[in-house]
Amino acid sequence: MQSIEDKVISRIYGRGKGWAFTSADFSAEFNRNSVDVALSHLVKANKIRRVCRGVYDYPKYSELLKQILSPDIDQVAQALARKFNWRIQASGNAALNLLGLSTQIPGKFVYLSDGPDRAYQIGSSELFFKKEALKNIGFKLRESGLIVHALKTLGQKHVNDEVIEKIRTQIDENKYKPIMKDTQTVTGWVYEVIRKICLDSN
Repeated sequence: MQSIEDKVISRIYGRGKGWAFTSADFSAEFNRNSVDVALSHLVKANKIRRVCRGVYDYPKYSELLKQILSPDIDQVAQALARKFNWRIQASGNAALNLLGLSTQIPGKFVYLSDGPDRAYQIGSSELFFKKEALKNIGFKLRESGLIVHALKTLGQKHVNDEVIEKIRTQIDENKYKPIMKDTQTVTGWVYEVIRKICLDSN
């Protein structure tokens, strides 16, 4: 029979490199204490990495740089959201970064959350969850929130055809209609840009 450790690492490998997780991601299948022990052993065996207290990842390795890459902050944020059952939404520079509108890695990644204010140090970056009204994070689609917050961060004056095209390339065209429906109540100019992204794609 496979040990719990073998089963846990098999599930981690199945999610692919870069995935971040907590013991809560395995609680439906395994005893919490057994999972904690298994994760501790896997860290010591250098099969996974401890990112911060209670959070781990299956690190990516860059052949170009010949080194292990820093943790994916968005993956870490999603792992914490699953653990605490928070709804979250990347905002500001984090949203710009995820949509490829900024290549700079911000020192502070801010996510809006329906949970409490909370900060985590992830390597050289800070991951901060800011308690926010549900209406600001209440989109059904993750892509909707990313686009809205990225556009608001840029400001109307800085949204041009290049920005629109960059956002368009990051979004699955099958999501265009659902995104338009999902964002109908947002600020007027933001919705007009979303219409251009989704309707002028041909």
